[in-house]
Amino acid sequence: MDELYGKQHRAFQQQFDTVKLANAVHNNIVSHEIDARHRDFIESRDMFFLSTIDHRGYPTCSYKGGHACFIKVLDQSTLAYPSYDGNGMFLSMGNITLNDKVGMLLMDLETPHRIRIHGNASVSRDDPLLAHFAGAELVVRVKVLEIFVNCSRYIHRYRKLADSRYVPVQGKEAPPAQWKRIDGLQEALPSRDQHIAKSLGGTITSEEYEHMVGQGQA
Repeated sequence: MDELYGKQHRAFQQQFDTVKLANAVHNNIVSHEIDARHRDFIESRDMFFLSTIDHRGYPTCSYKGGHACFIKVLDQSTLAYPSYDGNGMFLSMGNITLNDKVGMLLMDLETPHRIRIHGNASVSRDDPLLAHFAGAELVVRVKVLEIFVNCSRYIHRYRKLADSRYVPVQGKEAPPAQWKRIDGLQEALPSRDQHIAKSLGGTITSEEYEHMVGQGQA
């Protein structure tokens, strides 16, 4: 239990008389392996939230989305997922190469239900799984340290309307990102993306892009 709870956690548990409860919760729900129940839930997800730590010690929380089953459970202690084309910042991927500790929050907003994972991650451009993830630039593997179902009572219920049209599909070219039309970014785009603005009707301003995002058009 010392691995999960530190002095800072115990201090609050003592203040609120939950030391015994925290111990019991740990003993009943925290596992170090992915069991059949975890596997089914993990592989059914089409999104999750990823927490990494940057060079300054600040946490970075990122949304990761794909089609259902884009997270693969490889064995009882390992899972993998693809990293798709992003905004070129590589915040999460870069953080992992410096500090491999990650947190993952997997959500089902319709049921609702959620699972939390703590683990150690690695990033590769040469992972053999790359060929199995359409459109992936990198593959992330996570060695699971702790995994547990988390209380769902404060999760609001939402209904999914549609998959993002930008998620890569095998044999089908995904539409280019609208933000790559922003005029102030044109000279900075890699050569492979410099045709995009013209193909989508020309450049736009940052304000125009923000308006498109607000209207759900980006």
